Amino acid sequence: MSANKVQTNKVPSALAIGIARGGLEVKQFMRQRESVVFTLAFPIMLLAIFGSVFTNELTDGVTFSQYFVAGMIASGLVNTGFQQLAIMIPVERDFGTLKRLRGTPMPASSYFIGKSIVVFVTMVIQVALLLIAGVLFFGVNLPTDPAKWLTFTWLIILGSAASTALGIAFSVIPKSGRGASAVVSPVVIILQFFSGVFFVFTDLPGWMQQVAAIFPLKWMTQGMRSVFLPDSFAAQEVAGTWETGRTFWIILAWLIAGLVISIKTFKWEQER
Repeated sequence: MSANKVQTNKVPSALAIGIARGGLEVKQFMRQRESVVFTLAFPIMLLAIFGSVFTNELTDGVTFSQYFVAGMIASGLVNTGFQQLAIMIPVERDFGTLKRLRGTPMPASSYFIGKSIVVFVTMVIQVALLLIAGVLFFGVNLPTDPAKWLTFTWLIILGSAASTALGIAFSVIPKSGRGASAVVSPVVIILQFFSGVFFVFTDLPGWMQQVAAIFPLKWMTQGMRSVFLPDSFAAQEVAGTWETGRTFWIILAWLIAGLVISIKTFKWEQER
């Protein structure tokens, strides 16, 4: 008497599906040549412009290019995470992409994991290119202290995660994919000016500094300055110190807020 053998297929986990989805997201992004060039080359173009115009030293051994690179890396976290997702998700919602994905067995968490992966990969490439350009053409000095590289690592990971969560949360604000850029881009540009990306933060009016302190970009830029600028420059900050611990907790708080808002408000279909 032969026993019937039942073959069961193991269902992949949400994480495994999310990683596979992330690989697909990266391939789709790389195929959009205009988006790739703009996302990866735009920070280098800004560095070339500002680094060529502002050649003065802020203090002994700290050039404006060194200061600007720190700000552009932090700004890149917001551009590739918050801005990119807050624009692209409404577009996918308009095209019905999210509705079709929702109709598949893929868990919702896998979609978010995939988005996180494409943001992180894009961010790593962008930072690498920006640092290479800064070192080769603008005399940017990389840190030699391992502790600074540790700070850099958690800033990249935590900042990327927070920007991703906030981008997903903000994606419900634009009413259509067509108008998403007009809604999202001004928010990012204003925060960049307020947070000391394009100008020395302490040179900004006090009310701008207070508004900027509410949002994570200010703390990301300050954290990156603690990595790429000498410790003596901390005295030039508003608080007279880098406030590394405070930076960590504020960005973490924004990450948690972004996750909570995303879970409660995310929409798979455009409301009619």
